[in-house]
Amino acid sequence: MKLTNAKVFLDGQFVTGGIEFSRVIEAAGPAVTGGTDLNGCYVIPGLIDIHTHGAMNEDASDGKPQGLLAMSRYYAAGGVTSWCPTTMTLQEPELTRAMEAIRGFRRPADGAKVAGVHLEGPFLSLKKCGAQNPDNLHAPDAEMFHRLNDASGRLVRLVTVAPEEPGALPFIREVSKVCTVSLGHTTADYDTAAAAYEAGASHATHLFNAMPPLNHREPGVVAAALDAGATVELITDGFHIHPAVIRLVHRLFGEKLVLISDSLRCAGMPDGDYELGGLPITLTEGVARLRGSSTLAGSSIHLMDGLRRAVSFGVPLEAAVYAATAAPAKAIRRDKELGAFMPGLAADLVVLDRDLSLKAVYIDGVPIH
Repeated sequence: MKLTNAKVFLDGQFVTGGIEFSRVIEAAGPAVTGGTDLNGCYVIPGLIDIHTHGAMNEDASDGKPQGLLAMSRYYAAGGVTSWCPTTMTLQEPELTRAMEAIRGFRRPADGAKVAGVHLEGPFLSLKKCGAQNPDNLHAPDAEMFHRLNDASGRLVRLVTVAPEEPGALPFIREVSKVCTVSLGHTTADYDTAAAAYEAGASHATHLFNAMPPLNHREPGVVAAALDAGATVELITDGFHIHPAVIRLVHRLFGEKLVLISDSLRCAGMPDGDYELGGLPITLTEGVARLRGSSTLAGSSIHLMDGLRRAVSFGVPLEAAVYAATAAPAKAIRRDKELGAFMPGLAADLVVLDRDLSLKAVYIDGVPIH
């Protein structure tokens, strides 16, 4: 198949041309001609959401095969072609059931691929557990990680850990050989975070949220991530991070910026009461909080909403697209398969109108929207 007369996203910029693909990308750029005329629409790689708990009143931690199917369809319908089911801080038996369900997931024809698993808990700090259930926290435990990874079919691509917790540095040294280790839900100071990055961590979970702020005398995880060249996540719903800080992070981190949704089961649902890892949350006017408090939970947005909002906040379109495609693929070590228009990579692509409205979605070369 060929799509031509488009603005195709190549090497971090848009070029006028086309794209040719079957199940994989065959060619892209000005030399591709003679296919379906897109009249100047954007063609970008399918979005990759590496931090999303749920949607459509389903959650990756529930261990429900039908829930994973519903989530997969929700993501794909909006332009996310690959996602990492992200688990909460739960007891090991519950996490094991979730891992086993993910291992058994088979993508429906109209659904997004599972690119890996993100274990956001339970190796977190009590003081910065946020909307995670404090009763289920666990010290960093490599053996527990390996048991959960085995239960998933070795699909874990990302694990979040608080580096100040006892045993964290040995955990990072071992686990970083298996998957990407991220710092998050942490009280770590700069030196502790720097030591964790030196030990093998290479990512930061929802930067600024559930960690100390960037301070001129106490620079914390934010500055340590910058110095280490780590990739960093941002929730760009406009509630978790001020637009000025979103612009700042883009200018500081450049191609290391990764957009995420951090969406909960309330994504795609009306305002009301929901649940997150055993804790009650309330969605009001698009903002999810722990019920009866001001504590933000995750978000209610689709990653495509996050991309559009990032652009509206002043992030250049090219940078926002990179941060939702190539950057997350690199962060979870899947960039040899996903996230760009290179020959041999999966033909996962999205067609957007000039106002960024969705026109079409292809997964493995097949149109699903």
